[in-house]
Amino acid sequence: MFDSEVQRILDFVARGIGVRVVGAPGSGKTSVVRSVMSNLEKTGVSVHFISGLRTHRTIPYSAIKGLGLEMRPGRSGVFDIADVFSSQLAKAGKHLLVVDDLHLVDSESLAVLEAVRRRSDCPMVATAPETWAYSRGQLAVLNNGREAHLQLDPLHYEQVHLLIAQVLGAPADADTTARILTKSAGNPRLIVRIAETASLSNLLVMKNKQWCMTADTLWNEHLRGTLEALLAELNAEEFTALHIMAILGTARVDVLHKVIQPDALEGLERRGFLSVLADHHNGSIAAISPPVIADYFRGNKNLRDRKLLRSKIAGVLEAAPQTAPEKYTTADCLSRVLSSLRLEKGNDDAITSRHFHDHNADRERIRYERWQANKSAANAAAILRIYWGAPVNIERASLVCAETTDFDADSRDRLFVTITEAMLAIHTGRGPGAAVDILQKFAGDNPRLVPEVENAILFISTSHGRVPADAAKEPGAFEGQESGMGMLVHGLLELYRFKPAAALEAVAGAGDDDVFSHLRPFIHGFALFAAGRVEESLVFALDWRAEARKNLDQFGVVTSSYVAAHGLLYRGHFEEAEYLMSSVFAMGRPGFVVDSLYDGMLRLAGLRHATTAIVPTLSIAAQARTEVPDVGPIPGIGKGVYELIAHNNAQPSVFDRKAAKLIRRQLKSGYVLEAMMTALLCTCLCPGRPVLDLLQKILRENGVTVHDQLIAIATSVVESDHQLLGLLLKHYEPDIDTYQVGMLLRGALKRHVIDGDAVAADALAQASSIFAVRFPSANEQLSFNSFRTTPLTEREIEVAVLAGHRTNVEIAEHLGISARTVENHISNALRKTGATSRNSLFMLVGNSLPPR
Repeated sequence: MFDSEVQRILDFVARGIGVRVVGAPGSGKTSVVRSVMSNLEKTGVSVHFISGLRTHRTIPYSAIKGLGLEMRPGRSGVFDIADVFSSQLAKAGKHLLVVDDLHLVDSESLAVLEAVRRRSDCPMVATAPETWAYSRGQLAVLNNGREAHLQLDPLHYEQVHLLIAQVLGAPADADTTARILTKSAGNPRLIVRIAETASLSNLLVMKNKQWCMTADTLWNEHLRGTLEALLAELNAEEFTALHIMAILGTARVDVLHKVIQPDALEGLERRGFLSVLADHHNGSIAAISPPVIADYFRGNKNLRDRKLLRSKIAGVLEAAPQTAPEKYTTADCLSRVLSSLRLEKGNDDAITSRHFHDHNADRERIRYERWQANKSAANAAAILRIYWGAPVNIERASLVCAETTDFDADSRDRLFVTITEAMLAIHTGRGPGAAVDILQKFAGDNPRLVPEVENAILFISTSHGRVPADAAKEPGAFEGQESGMGMLVHGLLELYRFKPAAALEAVAGAGDDDVFSHLRPFIHGFALFAAGRVEESLVFALDWRAEARKNLDQFGVVTSSYVAAHGLLYRGHFEEAEYLMSSVFAMGRPGFVVDSLYDGMLRLAGLRHATTAIVPTLSIAAQARTEVPDVGPIPGIGKGVYELIAHNNAQPSVFDRKAAKLIRRQLKSGYVLEAMMTALLCTCLCPGRPVLDLLQKILRENGVTVHDQLIAIATSVVESDHQLLGLLLKHYEPDIDTYQVGMLLRGALKRHVIDGDAVAADALAQASSIFAVRFPSANEQLSFNSFRTTPLTEREIEVAVLAGHRTNVEIAEHLGISARTVENHISNALRKTGATSRNSLFMLVGNSLPPR
């Protein structure tokens, strides 16, 4: 979980710089420092460990005496102990002082530490809560000498997925992972305890090699002790304040101020138990964090039955005003939306997800009760519209579709209910054929709606089967275009066919009356991406996503995030893309209309691991449904590309053959956009003639020229025309494919090494190095490591990563080993990889470490 944090601390300590590690209780501070200690002790560093204990903080010298210093009788004052400790630190060799939970260390031990730190330049690693108000004594200890600051943030979805698998021995499914993340707020200790206790309580069971929930809750009595320890530092007012918030649920801050003292709220926020968010109402809302604390109050009978407290807040619940959502305006600026996304990373995914869940649950309950009272098509459409984006209640949705009356119903509502029933048939495994039968029966009973129904059938049949080669061959070709639905379906098909200009033209306009909600902006955003207008697509999609989050619109969040994720990944913004997709995964599996996009993002997120990790790691892509075809209408929907790359251990020539076969299948199905993206990715990962020929053919036939520079460079690489390659790189002008060119050069280098072509490998290493200097990228390139049959050890990889820009002596100092050992590691790495120089070795394995 914390490899990168541990490495950063080791780097600071190696330079004689102390580190203050801060984080919420349970965030992993102690685990991090213990890992640091273990690493340093292996290299001969003497580690002096002091731990603060809650029960000992009033006992004089309790912390410092834990060191077991040998004191002379009668000499046990502050300076006496400091003398002995300082003499220990002055002994030959490297030393490190570690203080875990500095805020719990007694005052006398702090005095000793201050005296020792004034006399010694030994670096200190200390842990403390992130929001702690330090005393003067604590600051006196911390503020001696150079110090770095390391914040342990809550875990994101992919990290939670890995941690659950480590704890339970197998991964959890998407909904379970999302629920644990939501309840724990990404707190590692709570993630572990929730997973362990839910398993003990049979709230989690193993199905199809994944842990799945057996109930709607993960709360169990075994969690009580963990929560009591978490809340142990609260005073009575703060504890009662949390109880009130558990009763109220997510509430506006001005409402909370009516029943909770401001000091108590501020104290909870300072301790990290209160999360304040902006929402689509005027003002701000507050929620308990981590949300499992609310379950603690609701699950404890003695706390749950406090009737006087409930009476006190009853009036407040009635008085909470409802206001209309505020308008949101966007500006066309990529730097702004990326900056906003990076700032958002500091927020709490779990709290946001919980807010979405509460909002969806309330809307579903109210609309379902309204439908039960009057089973009209309008009420049915209102409840079913929720299930298009939010998690679907299959039984309830089926009941609504079956029992809704058509009497005096608006034709648009009846059409929407019927389309939903057809989509539900696909979702429940009855297949596209059943969906088409439902729609055809409806068309027979409603002749006036035949054009709209034919467009709905066309949408379903092409999205789950095959796209006609051109519009003229489409059945019932767009008789309903004037109403908008025909143009939407036409635009989607043009997107499938990789005709982005035609798709953009088809969806031009506001589309206020669209039956397929969010289909118009989805086509617009992805068509911009397909046309090579990646920056415009990103701005559009991220602005759309921000508005959807503000309006608690899960359908909009999922669809906009899918578009934005492709743009971010294409530009090499992996960290931002991983966060964005993680925030979607944290909400759990969405409604049946967008669940295929959710699976697509799971595969996209897993693709980075598949292309960068030497040894296959547990990937969240395993949570995507496997009972889907290899090809799909848009990238990521079919499983073929991910499986081709993730499960490939063959030679490059075999990869060429498999990739070309998959691309031809995509083209045969009419999914030209997916075929183009597959060919482009495979060409950059492992450039070969069969795939490049297909890519050139697709681009040429569709009149797309934005990738011309990349294609020219790829052609020179495949033909081993190094002279032409040098000229092309020399005169290369930055475009949308700058990141892809870097991928291409590295992929070609690896291919030549695997094929044993030392001359070509050296030429590509030099070209790749020159290009990287001319166009430095803050982002690593995706590249294959799965071809290699003899992987390097972790230490050999570390040395290889540094070999490109440091001498052996510098590497030895950085890693704390001898220069001779570095030389041996480089020799072994050269032999195993087949690289012929330090530079080619660096270019070959420079990104082989798993992503962090």
